[in-house]
Amino acid sequence: MNILITGGAGFIGSHTAEYFHENGNDVFVLDNLSTGKIENIPFINQENFFNIDIRDYNKIEAIIKEFQFDVIVHLAAVVSVVDTVKDPITSNEVNVEATLNLLDINKKYNQNIKKIIFASSAAVYGNDPILPKTMDSMIRPASPYAIQKYAGEQYLKIYNSLYGLPTVALRFFNVYGPKQDPKSQYSGVLSILKNKFDNGDEFIFNGDGLQTRDFVFVKDIVNAINIVVNNDNANGNIFNVGSGKASSLMEMFETFQQIYNKTISYRYGDERAGDVKHSLADISSLVKLGYQPNYQVNNGLKEYLNSEIKLGI
Repeated sequence: MNILITGGAGFIGSHTAEYFHENGNDVFVLDNLSTGKIENIPFINQENFFNIDIRDYNKIEAIIKEFQFDVIVHLAAVVSVVDTVKDPITSNEVNVEATLNLLDINKKYNQNIKKIIFASSAAVYGNDPILPKTMDSMIRPASPYAIQKYAGEQYLKIYNSLYGLPTVALRFFNVYGPKQDPKSQYSGVLSILKNKFDNGDEFIFNGDGLQTRDFVFVKDIVNAINIVVNNDNANGNIFNVGSGKASSLMEMFETFQQIYNKTISYRYGDERAGDVKHSLADISSLVKLGYQPNYQVNNGLKEYLNSEIKLGI
């Protein structure tokens, strides 16, 4: 297949690109490298890489017209909740307007498109206290980021129902794994914890440490993407992607203590604006399509840490 991955030089994107490349597909990556890294995708040929902003609509249109992609995995986004709180206008341009533009260009000019997959987020559920989060759960976005992700996935549904575009939205829960940059402010908490334990630095809990998350290993995310790419029954739908289990941040801290066989100092700070308190995915609808998470926290963390050692990170 001919596959375009927007944001493909980033954390999730590079793993997705590598998987489809290794399985014999012709993979193209579009990334402006504002947060992605070209060294994440050494297997991508130079002619298959587009250093383009997702908002450069004329260039996006030209690429779609020329290459007529079978599959587009749309991961390019402002992924920091903090950044969307600081600048909701710019993040809306990237997360909503550019997504809508991508859909419309494919509707008009791509006769070959078989699937467009959009990376949404568990953030759309907000602080609704009822767990687990199902597709019938209340939507209570608590940040511009969450609103923008919800808008994006709803546009995918509309473009499927009105225009027959084969779209799928995936609500990612808390993703972790190799290549996640602990130094960036949008990084996942587990990569930050790893960095603190590696360097013996103090860790700051944003809140009381009792907030819970459904941590999902990046390879399970890629597995979910592959499943919906190859299943027409997924079209027009939205799915949660998680492990189906929740862990508190304090529990994760204690797991790191066990793996590293040491402890580090920590303290409690203020909760971050827009953060949710508890999160847990109901993944039953995706399981019906064949999804099964292969990683829970213990084996996921061990593979994560071993992979980072092999990468020299």
